[in-house]
Amino acid sequence: MTRAPALARTLLASALSVTVLLITAACAGSGRDVPRALPQGVSEPPAAASPSPSATASSSAVTGRSTPVLNDEQLRAALITEADLGPPWADAQGPALWRDGTLKATADDGDCRRLLEVLYTEEPFGVPVGPRASVTLDDTAEGAQLREQIGAHRPDDVERALAWLGTLPEKCGTFRAATAGSGAQDVEVTELPLPDTAGDARAALRVTLTGGEPDAAPARLTVDLAAIRVGEDAVVLTNGGFGEVRAEVTRAMAQLAADRLAEVARLGRLRV
Repeated sequence: MTRAPALARTLLASALSVTVLLITAACAGSGRDVPRALPQGVSEPPAAASPSPSATASSSAVTGRSTPVLNDEQLRAALITEADLGPPWADAQGPALWRDGTLKATADDGDCRRLLEVLYTEEPFGVPVGPRASVTLDDTAEGAQLREQIGAHRPDDVERALAWLGTLPEKCGTFRAATAGSGAQDVEVTELPLPDTAGDARAALRVTLTGGEPDAAPARLTVDLAAIRVGEDAVVLTNGGFGEVRAEVTRAMAQLAADRLAEVARLGRLRV
């Protein structure tokens, strides 16, 4: 008898956590000083130092970038955590079952087929060319799963991918997909606006897949995909599930992920 009120309280706590993040992001975007903790495992360096020529040269040879590549520890420090979201979010126990059951799909149109591949692999920019880090979190109340990946990519690949993602609501607004384990799906693709302060360039989509096997009740899977360039690094964020997938969570975490990566990169430049 007490399950519904308890669930309401946990959802309210999650919504309040997101509201605080949105307010902080808005203040930062307006140019006002906002007190903020540094990412876990990262401390303010005592003084700036000159860049190491060998470090810059080696990283530029791999990625074509002009600044040193962040290492694994720095990328992990930039990741969002369950503490950023609050209850009912927790570390994931494994990949969501719908990833193979529904997202492993294909379509006749080339762009739409590629979109399905990107949703499944979570690699709109391709495979990272340097260090990478990722985190997966579960909404234990709604059954949604959120995943963030950070990595170094070639700048041209990032810009091409962002431009391509921006065309998909028109190219693939609605289409039919065949899945590996969930029958035919009716797919709808819409733009998901992100805060203008989330990184240096961004694109995001909300994709819904509705359908199932002929003898089963129709199911609706919603997946948000956000791709963000932060300097010469990139963030990929997905938030999906068969329950309620909250767009405000996707937006808030996209902003926080971009801000945290930018801060870690700034501190990394001061250290080298």
